[in-house]
Amino acid sequence: MGGLGEWVRLDQRAGAPLFDQLRTQIIGGVRDGRLTPGTRLPTVRDLAGQLGLAVNTVARAYRELEAAGVLETRGRFGTFVARIDPADNAMAAAAHAFAETARAQGLGRDEAFRYLDAAFD
Repeated sequence: MGGLGEWVRLDQRAGAPLFDQLRTQIIGGVRDGRLTPGTRLPTVRDLAGQLGLAVNTVARAYRELEAAGVLETRGRFGTFVARIDPADNAMAAAAHAFAETARAQGLGRDEAFRYLDAAFD
């Protein structure tokens, strides 16, 4: 597995702010397994240097990811990928609520999934 600075690609001309591009790519790295739970990330200053970004840009991405539960900071030991994917908890709760609502409306699984499919279209 290469370092974060080796696969993150930011586009200065893109519509999305650089901190948001970085945040999104870190989330992608967690989801596709490039960043496994417990992986230590570079310091804000080191990653900013690797990517040619302002320190504040990286710090903002890290802060937002920490607030979302994707990253955790362990004081002077650094910033790490959280051991639990916050999407697991959030999506499990949403799925449970969705299933309860469907059952309360008398819908079966296939009927309920049609609503879910439509929501993604």
